[in-house]
Amino acid sequence: MNRRRLTLLTAPILALVLASCSGTTQGDDDGGGGPGGDASADPNAEFETGLSYAMLPKSVNNPYFEASSAGAEAAANTLGGEFEYTGPSDASASSQVSYIDTLSQQATDVLLLSANDPNALCSSLEQARSGGTVVVTFDSDVDPGCRDLFVSQVDSDEVGLALLEMAAEQIDATGEIAILSATANATNQNAWIEVMEAELASNPSYADMELVDVVYGDDEDEKSFSETQGLLQAHPDLKAIISPTTVGIAAAARYLSGTEFKGQVALTGLGTPNQMREFVQDGTVTEFALWDPTALGELAAYTGAAAASGIITGAEGEVFTAGDLGEFTVGADAVVTLGPPTRFNAENIDDFDF
Repeated sequence: MNRRRLTLLTAPILALVLASCSGTTQGDDDGGGGPGGDASADPNAEFETGLSYAMLPKSVNNPYFEASSAGAEAAANTLGGEFEYTGPSDASASSQVSYIDTLSQQATDVLLLSANDPNALCSSLEQARSGGTVVVTFDSDVDPGCRDLFVSQVDSDEVGLALLEMAAEQIDATGEIAILSATANATNQNAWIEVMEAELASNPSYADMELVDVVYGDDEDEKSFSETQGLLQAHPDLKAIISPTTVGIAAAARYLSGTEFKGQVALTGLGTPNQMREFVQDGTVTEFALWDPTALGELAAYTGAAAASGIITGAEGEVFTAGDLGEFTVGADAVVTLGPPTRFNAENIDDFDF
């Protein structure tokens, strides 16, 4: 299939196109909606078909990113495009570079990237963009100057506040807590940790809680398992572990479930219902949170398609429709946000399947 190489329209040209084709504004007198006619009849009519999409996660063989891939692939298929899911088995920036370079050489239209480092990938991303590839980061961002748009799961403050609140509820806001994160350079993890640290320092509701350690499992199951063991050995009075990574929380739960710490040390963080269900049912975990990673991948693909089709440029205030997910508005720094996290516990976990 011949792929159309598209470049983003400049603002003045885009304004003319939107005026004549109803790019992101539907309901004009002439019906608009681009080549497909009435956009209200076919919300995908304004998107280009035949685009190539590639999703590059932090690491493959990760249930979270596999779910994101499923959502992105479904969107790409709906939009008449080709989809590829590829990436390293280890969560490192150096491993991602070679994949970015390969996808750039293949002239991929839309690159969907969850970055392991905010700056180390920029040179390769700039080369890809200079060749016409639209770069959309999701889940974990790079420096804004290195990509076109970022699809955020939720507002960073909301995640950090929710994680700390869940931990506080489970230990009566008293005692030592620790954080088991992913990689030390992951922008999303670090942003959430900063929010938690600031809240612990300033909110009197958490005056009796103390963050005693932050460790990194590098989104590797065995390392996360070992780091959990190390935390409990180093801090015998530990009351709670917060793990804002799906790999980390599952590994920590597996460790706790087989020790005397089960039910004694609270564990919360970000995980998928399917990987955490057994640990909720056996009493290891009371409550954790996440957004729908399938919807996140779907939104990332639609965002990339909107940019590659000239519907949006990344300017604040631009609006586009992401299929059944509905309408989204581009925020400051070219950020598109999916929505608030959902809390999962024994009462609702069986209502979800991802």
